Amino acid sequence: MAELTSLKLNAEQHLLLDQPLLRLPYELARKNFKTAQRHVEKSTSDLTSSLAQTTAGAAGGATPDQTLASLDAMLARAQTLKRKLEALHNEEKTIQRSQRARVQHLQDLHEIPSLADVKYDQWSKIRLDRMLVDHLLRQGYTESAKQLAKEKGIEDLVDVGEFIECGRIEDSLRKGETKDCLAWCAENKQALKKINSNLELELRLQQFIEMARSGEVKNLIDATMHARKYLGTQETEYGMRAGGLLANPGTTAIEPYKSMYAASRWDFLASLFIRTHHDIFSLPPRPLLHIALSAGLSALKTPSCHSAFASSSSNSSSSSTSVCPICSTELNELARNVPYAHHSKSYVENDPVVLPNGRIYGRERLMVLNEKIGTPEGKIRDPMDLGGEEFEETDIKKVFVM
Repeated sequence: MAELTSLKLNAEQHLLLDQPLLRLPYELARKNFKTAQRHVEKSTSDLTSSLAQTTAGAAGGATPDQTLASLDAMLARAQTLKRKLEALHNEEKTIQRSQRARVQHLQDLHEIPSLADVKYDQWSKIRLDRMLVDHLLRQGYTESAKQLAKEKGIEDLVDVGEFIECGRIEDSLRKGETKDCLAWCAENKQALKKINSNLELELRLQQFIEMARSGEVKNLIDATMHARKYLGTQETEYGMRAGGLLANPGTTAIEPYKSMYAASRWDFLASLFIRTHHDIFSLPPRPLLHIALSAGLSALKTPSCHSAFASSSSNSSSSSTSVCPICSTELNELARNVPYAHHSKSYVENDPVVLPNGRIYGRERLMVLNEKIGTPEGKIRDPMDLGGEEFEETDIKKVFVM
């Protein structure tokens, strides 16, 4: 009975990591709808105003050619609106296709009765592929991510396009350009306002910094006008920082103005954009692969995992084939900040002893291993470090577990 209970699949717990799977398409669909709504409202207002003017002009004695020209202009605006709405409609269909695929993917999990079912292995493999694509996208390996998604047939389950756009804007910021990011801020103005983001203000301040950097009078005047337009009426802090920059040249050693003039500020803006982008679209700040690994690592981690001694994975002379995942060179750093596992039962060997290098073994097992590796009588060698120092048998000390 206990075995059947342990094999029962709890779908809700498995889906804790998959919440972003549905959130991003929802946010994209909402953004798409808001964009279409703005286009319709603006075009309706413009067309209504133009129609009223044309009607008044026709009644007031306008020539037929003038009336026809006004009508042609209104038709051109309507056709422009139609093209925009068609593009948004095609984008909406893509989002809906992705949503259907993701809902079905999650529904498949609820239809799997047991962890021992082969369908669960297949579903887990798809989730692992999704996490790998997500990790590759966050690391900037866009082409590899696209190829992996295409090969595994999971294009609708991953967010390649959105991460590509995010990476493009990030790269432009690191190159010292604000145009693309400001355009993105304009597209997502309401969402930025909702989360009280200061990204746009930081970008406007950076434009001010670049104007004031040279110290030329004309540039300083332009910078002042820029600050009055974008910084002076919104946040007092940014206006004061801009005023301080006017009094300090680009070569100043006074903080915080020295840091504001530094080239590293572009990296700060790029990081701020990424955080803001992920907040708006409900994306986790860390790769899903790291989150999943951290959860598993915390179940294995013990205080000895981060000792000063090399693990078998990094020791070329070690004969051990069993490598602790926490101690491995690949996962050691990732596991450093996760909590230790809670073990309610001890598995310490009988009669434990400690070697001079700090490693602990059961006395009986230690002696058997040294006999197998041919250690001289009266000497003891660490089985995990065969090329290391031999210790006197009298140097080992008994360990008392409290």
